[in-house]
Order: sequence, then C-alpha cells, then structure tokens
Amino acid sequence: MAEFTVSVIQVSYGDEEAMADRIERVAGLVRAEAGRDLVVLPELWPVGGFDVAHWEERAQEIPGPGPVEATGLPERRWVEAMSAAAREAGVTLHAGSTVERTAEPGPEGKDLWNTSVVLAPTGDVQAVYRKIHRFGFDSGEARTIEAGSELVTTPLGPFTAHLTTCFDLRFPELFRSGLDAGADLLVLPAAWPLPRVEHWRTLLRARAIENQYPLIGCNTAGTHAKRHEMGGGSLVLDANGDVLAEAGPDQEVLRVSLDPEHTARQREKFPVLASRRW
Repeated sequence: MAEFTVSVIQVSYGDEEAMADRIERVAGLVRAEAGRDLVVLPELWPVGGFDVAHWEERAQEIPGPGPVEATGLPERRWVEAMSAAAREAGVTLHAGSTVERTAEPGPEGKDLWNTSVVLAPTGDVQAVYRKIHRFGFDSGEARTIEAGSELVTTPLGPFTAHLTTCFDLRFPELFRSGLDAGADLLVLPAAWPLPRVEHWRTLLRARAIENQYPLIGCNTAGTHAKRHEMGGGSLVLDANGDVLAEAGPDQEVLRVSLDPEHTARQREKFPVLASRRW
C-alpha cells in the first residue's frame, strides 16, 4: 500500500497582518504543496487565535458538504479561497478552523462557532467539525462561541480521520469515542500558547500511544492579540507515539509520509486495545 504524503503548515502571523492579506498568503502556501495527499493548517488562523475581541466582525459563513460556489462575498472569503487553493493544488486540505457565523443560534443563544473544514481536491466541502470543548472557562472562547456536539470522522486516503481541535486534546474520552467510530488517524489543528507547550507535546504523544494511531498536530506560531505568544512545535507522530516530524517555534512546513500498514503492525505487535474492558 502506498504511503500517504502530508504537509503540515505551521502558520506564523501577528496583529499587523489584515485578515484578507493573511488568507491570500496562506492560500499561496497551500498551492505550493501541490502533489501532496493532505495539507493541514492550524486553528483560527484567519481571525487570530486569541483575538476574541475581533471574532464577531471577522466571522464567516461556511457551507455544508458539497461544492463551494464562488460568490466573492466578504463573508465567504475564507472558505472560497481555501476551496480554490485545494482545487488548484489538487490536494485534500484540512483548512484549520475559523469562527463560523450561522443563521440560527445554538442552544446557548450564540451564533458563533469554532469550525474546521476539510476540502476535497475538487474544492468541495468534504467534512465540517465544530469544536466541542471551548477554552477559557468563564471567558474568551467559552463565553463567546457555542460548543459543538457531534463527533466527526472522514476518509483521508487509506485512513479514517477523527477531526478534533486544540482544547479537545485534554479530554481523552473524546478520542476513545473516535477510535470506537473507526478512526485510525487523528488530525488536530490548534492555537496552543507557549506557556503550556509542554502540555501540548505530552498530550499529543499520549493520544497517539493510547489509541495506537498516527497523529497530526498543527499548531500556530507568532504573537496574537498583542500578548499571546504561540508555542509552535507542530508534531506528526506514528502509531507508537514516535516523532516523525516536529516544527520549531517559527513558521515552518513539515513534510512527512504516513504508512497505513505501520498502524496494523503496531496493534498486532502490542495488542493493548484488545485488553480494553470498557
């Protein structure tokens, strides 16, 4: 079975870069990865990972699965630009996440969500995931946006990928649910800050080791909202938790190949999952 080629784009940005300029720049980074099977971007990179004060004005509409119509409307700029980049590069694109605005509010009365999108090489929306666990406790994301409620998996080449986002990483029961839904790959975009970057690395390895699947963790670099320094350190791990590629603190592109047969061999050699009791 052929290996599955992945590019992880650890985007760096600061407050001085306009949202429209950043979208155009990152679309160029995606197009530069033409020929890869999968390209992955971080969480909330279009709107600013901690720039909560501007999320309302920067929120975008996101269409459901299917073709992305080129409307040219400002409120659709992100998804239309990412759709075009995926199509032009001929790649499956996990476009990271942005703040989505919906016509109808959620259970808490809010109409904003932290939503990630997977786009097929045709540019069509393949899958949409709304972040379940919101960071901030009683402030920030937790106060501003709605919580998603649906576990999402989607086929990516020879794998079935479980889609999660950033703070989700701290809740291992979510990943067991993805495993039970048939996932054998985890893709997790993030805006994880520098002060807790060791938690990031430790938890990513734990999720890969305990679930025995490869894991793609794409973090952000730069400083957002004037004072939030991002941790970088994007990671690609195999089903044994071994590091296949790791980024430094700045903008960087990781290029790796994943072997789907390695997961089967790892699970056969060390069949820990067969010993589960619940």
